[in-house]
Amino acid sequence: MFTGMRNSTWGFRPKTAHCQEAHHGYLKRATTEQLLEVFNKYATVEKHGEKYINSVDFIKNYIGILNEPSSDLGSLRLLSGIVDTNKDGLISFAEFQAFESLLSEPDALYKVAFHLFDINGNGEISYDEFVLVIKKTELYLKIPFNLDSQFMKLYFGEKKNRLINYSEFAQFLHDFHEECGTEIFRIFDKSGSGFISANDFQEIMLLSKSHLLTSGVRDNLLPAAGGGQGVHRVSFPYFMAFISLLNNMELVKRIYLNASNENRNREVTKDEFLYSTQVMSQITPLEVDILFTLCHLLHQRAGKIIYNDLQSITPEQYYKEIHNRRIAEIHAVSSPSDRGVFIQVLESLYRFTLGSISGAIGATAVYPIDLVKTRMQNQRAGSFIGELMYRNSFDCFKKVIRHEGIFGLYRGLLPQLIGVAPEKAAKLTVNDLVRDKLRQENGDLAVSSEIIAGACAGFSQVIFTNPLEIVKIRLQVAGEIASTKKLSAITVIKELGFFGLYKGAKACFLRDIPFSAIYFPAYNHVKQAFADEKGYNHPLSLLAAGCIAGVPAASLVTPADVIKTRLQVVARKGQTTYNGLVDCAIKIYNEEGPRAFWKGTGARVFRSSPQFGVTLLSYEILQRLFYVDFGGSRPSGSEKLVSVQGAGDGITPSNPDHIGGYHAVLPILEGIESKFGLVFPKIKSEK
Repeated sequence: MFTGMRNSTWGFRPKTAHCQEAHHGYLKRATTEQLLEVFNKYATVEKHGEKYINSVDFIKNYIGILNEPSSDLGSLRLLSGIVDTNKDGLISFAEFQAFESLLSEPDALYKVAFHLFDINGNGEISYDEFVLVIKKTELYLKIPFNLDSQFMKLYFGEKKNRLINYSEFAQFLHDFHEECGTEIFRIFDKSGSGFISANDFQEIMLLSKSHLLTSGVRDNLLPAAGGGQGVHRVSFPYFMAFISLLNNMELVKRIYLNASNENRNREVTKDEFLYSTQVMSQITPLEVDILFTLCHLLHQRAGKIIYNDLQSITPEQYYKEIHNRRIAEIHAVSSPSDRGVFIQVLESLYRFTLGSISGAIGATAVYPIDLVKTRMQNQRAGSFIGELMYRNSFDCFKKVIRHEGIFGLYRGLLPQLIGVAPEKAAKLTVNDLVRDKLRQENGDLAVSSEIIAGACAGFSQVIFTNPLEIVKIRLQVAGEIASTKKLSAITVIKELGFFGLYKGAKACFLRDIPFSAIYFPAYNHVKQAFADEKGYNHPLSLLAAGCIAGVPAASLVTPADVIKTRLQVVARKGQTTYNGLVDCAIKIYNEEGPRAFWKGTGARVFRSSPQFGVTLLSYEILQRLFYVDFGGSRPSGSEKLVSVQGAGDGITPSNPDHIGGYHAVLPILEGIESKFGLVFPKIKSEK
């Protein structure tokens, strides 16, 4: 049975299934020419001038499962019969193409299951056909349950001679799955008391419902029996409610989001959850009790749940992940347990590199706004006549272009790019690193931890920021005064010296630590709010989240930015000089009033907000394009899940010849097991 990331019982290793081309959740069809090329590659039989693929070879060599010498031949023939509609042991090109078309359909999972039972290939299923297939399942071989029940007669008739079509079969298979659990409960309830032991409950769930069990739920079946109260027996209503809950976890998620007003981090009490269930009668109070019991057992939460708790209970869903085209995809570790110190260092280097590139992109995009902001903040009132050069930010923008040309807007860009790479890289890397360290075992991250991570990021960047800022600012204001002396970054660095490059560092700390402590938590919460119901963030939502989070962060720390600018700019003749942070703040207040602390707020917001929006967008998109799995955390919302009725969250085609609909063949075969519990022997019996 497929569960999580362990090895699949079909004999292939599950990875993340992804298809690079899709339309509204449907797989893009392959062309006839593409299919014919692949077909001819595997067609080894020629009959009456036509080529065919041996049906068993089709499963072994093309699909790539049950290809061991010890594989069960009966299971091989049963699966090959799904494609071999003529049941002659050969697959023609028409059958090969028809199966590719079927795999591309939205209800492919049910249709493949229908063809599995349609042994005669006449488009209808008889009682005998159904029984013949069911008796080959591992579950029936272990627990031969009653196939002559009243339930079976309701579908196939009292004499079991009624044939059912595809639509009826889809409903029957769904209902049979539940009836099967009921029949097995009766087998274990030998006394007819309506109760089974906790051990029997565990055995039934593992035998017949293991496809519904995550690793956390599987490990807590015994404690969960009887409601987690230490009761050693399970009633039939509790048994049915337990299964129903696991079957309806997607609905449970919607109920939670309704109760929490779409906030995935808010703790919801049982009463709040029950109140929210009133609009969705499918979830009963007993199921809610079981839900909160499981959440408590898995995450030690007393009477409250969050969205991540539900994720750890939800059975594997039948989705495929749709990615942007990846330029590179590397798996540095095979599992998180292999994540050592060296891998963590590589991960930080990876983040640092992408952060450098992202920072450079963001800085270049908004540099003209930054130049205007700096000149507005350096403009002082009251020093001498003619001091005020600019009436407002727009006036400053126009005059720079008029007197210095379009390239005047990019004066000082080169040192900015040289410095911004390590600055933004340090900030992004440290924020991610501290978040990972403060994250709880269940994946939760408290708001206080987010703030601490952001503050640490702000602290780390000052090492790179201060020299960068002082050089950049002196170059930006150099154009305000006509001079024959050409000022360069090298000249400024020589004049300042090493310690001079850190002039105003205290103001940098005062600005950058609060900025990051505000920005990163705000970004992550706005990003979550903009995610779709599957948690995926479209690139535009990332840009919007980055820009919105930058508004409060940039505006609230403007006073510190003004002080930093005044300390770092060389005072001209007649202008006030400052002897430190406090002295600067007092003189600005006394000479220019409190409003002076908010000079350039608009320009700062219009610069910082889009800059960080572009930077964070670039950072996350680069991680999607250059995907490296270090076994650690990934940016939330980076994987888009699209329902494909069974083309599940499971398998990357290991065969490059799996084109078009065949991209989904392995996940759908997995879905046959994981959704319907139809598990067939993989190894031939030794009998």
